[in-house]
Amino acid sequence: MINELYEQAIDRKNAPKEGSYTNYLFDKGLDKILKKVGEEATEVVIAAKNADKNEIANETADVLYHMAVMLAETGVTPDDIQAVLDERNGKQSRVHDRPEIKEY
Repeated sequence: MINELYEQAIDRKNAPKEGSYTNYLFDKGLDKILKKVGEEATEVVIAAKNADKNEIANETADVLYHMAVMLAETGVTPDDIQAVLDERNGKQSRVHDRPEIKEY
């Protein structure tokens, strides 16, 4: 899914379409794109805390879309991310080395 979103963002970046929200984001630049990524990520957290499956799906779609636009803007590809994930695969976590959080 991220590959499709990324390819759509790249296509829109290379062939702008009048009235396109994606082109609006590219025109506004990285700061605007990052602001949207942050807003949408926060909305995912709120939806998850509210245990609203429909809202989680909608907000996750929004954050994935904005992440794809951010990747296209910064020149990072899904393959770059996959390479990182592949390198991490199978490595043992060091979470057990961290002290337990007992107070919030």
